[in-house]
Amino acid sequence: MRTRAQESRAAIERLYITMRHLFMRGTYKPLGVSGESLINALLILRPEIYGLVSEIEKVELDGLLYIMERLPRGIEECRYIRLISREGYENSDFEKLIPSKRRRNCYRVDKDQMFVEMTRGKSDIYDILTHLTFLYIEAEKIRRNSTDSKGRIHLNWNMLKKIVQQEEKGEPYDKEAACSYLSHLTGRTFDETHQAIQKFESSRNSNSLFSIVYHLGRLSIDEALNDNDREISFSATLRERIGHHVYGEMWAQNIKSILDEHDLLHRPIHIISANLHSVVNTIYGHQALDLSTFEDIEQMAIDISLDNKNNKAKEIEKYALKHGFVNIPDISGTNIGAQIIDTSKMVAETLIPGVKIPEDDKKKPVIVVMDYAFGEQAYECFDELLKPFEVGNQSIPLDVVSASIMGKAGILEGNKGDLMIPSSHVFEGTADNYPFKNQLKPDDFKGYDLGVYEGPMITVLGTSLQNKDVLNYFMESSWKAIGLEMEGAHYQKAIQSASKIRRSIRKNVKVLYAYYASDNPLKTGSTLASGSLGMEGVKPTYLITFKILETLFSN
Repeated sequence: MRTRAQESRAAIERLYITMRHLFMRGTYKPLGVSGESLINALLILRPEIYGLVSEIEKVELDGLLYIMERLPRGIEECRYIRLISREGYENSDFEKLIPSKRRRNCYRVDKDQMFVEMTRGKSDIYDILTHLTFLYIEAEKIRRNSTDSKGRIHLNWNMLKKIVQQEEKGEPYDKEAACSYLSHLTGRTFDETHQAIQKFESSRNSNSLFSIVYHLGRLSIDEALNDNDREISFSATLRERIGHHVYGEMWAQNIKSILDEHDLLHRPIHIISANLHSVVNTIYGHQALDLSTFEDIEQMAIDISLDNKNNKAKEIEKYALKHGFVNIPDISGTNIGAQIIDTSKMVAETLIPGVKIPEDDKKKPVIVVMDYAFGEQAYECFDELLKPFEVGNQSIPLDVVSASIMGKAGILEGNKGDLMIPSSHVFEGTADNYPFKNQLKPDDFKGYDLGVYEGPMITVLGTSLQNKDVLNYFMESSWKAIGLEMEGAHYQKAIQSASKIRRSIRKNVKVLYAYYASDNPLKTGSTLASGSLGMEGVKPTYLITFKILETLFSN
């Protein structure tokens, strides 16, 4: 007899096989035979992030908000959703919709069609298809709650329709009564519904919960009663380009061209994958404001994060631009911004407190910071970045001394904000595993009142597909995993192929990995759908940044 963990892992595999098949086919109906196979696999899996997805009547409201902040506003109103490559719509007059929590260009072509640009690789496609499958499951619940056994529409549905019409016209309406109608249609208590309405109102990306529930239900009812099928399709250009590093190559070439323009290709280069604020603020905050301890840097970061009066963000940026900082906005479509920090342009003696900058200009390091990649995109971009710079007939290898990866991850034993120091990455669903010598150690982070865990990390196919059975298996079996994330194995695959096989970078490249916990998917109320870390994330983010810089440059 198979365990729940085995059933779940088989369901994940079925989901990805089906998604790949549908992608190659080019189109499918969410409630057709192929769409039903995705729905059934997701219902078997019951991911933590989708909470009550397997309940017959209850709509999962936190999970709904989570995906609505990652999908374009108004997608619930569209019968046809088309996933496209970068195909010229950015030059059109269509309004560009960019979700607040997952940056991708989206275009509302008309009242029925939404085009969503996919430039971040297969992981991005799997991610959005998983979210859409969840959306259709919830839409079916709303339809069932809105009609009786003979298909007749309930009074509450008609009342919700009037509320949404009033909302669209900007007319006042009775919110208490509206909440009551919505409570019935979502199968949730009045209190749960009221709290969810407030959460949706505070979201910068989402329409109101009234509007979302109505339009999801409207399309589902229309399909059931009038055979007006919903459809998801993939453009020919997207299917042709995916997997060919089209955007990663453009992205990497742009960075290397700018390094060449500033005559930095022959200098020692340190690559850091992180956010686009902590490295520049840590280095230039110390230099511009004469901050002498990590605690000073942390307080500066808190002031900037809270946008406190008299915070020093603009002062730091102004100083940085005069002392070796170059910002590289993304023009490739990867949505990965980058930065260059040339330490030879610095007038300070120290990079950060206690860490001196080499006196010899040729040995002064160049730091390349890249924003977070997404899933398999990490391999695409890192693989291209580590290749030699090709200009004319010349092939100029980069002197990459180190590659550092800082990221957010789900922790399996611990709490939000705690730290994970991986010793290897294991790629979920495969036999692929990547042990490495991590230059960062747990002892580096002692004394800062944060939990620190060391061990293997699981690189998952998608965080939205994880459930407790699979995660408990990875934690309690001989894998002894400490956390899960989506990029580690992909980064390490690129580093190992460049250093050990292609020899495009030095064989003994230093590798530094550290993650901070954005959630604990094994704890109720601590999943990604429960909300962001907020201010709790400042300390671990800046501490990891500080320790990466200290470890790299203190010798």
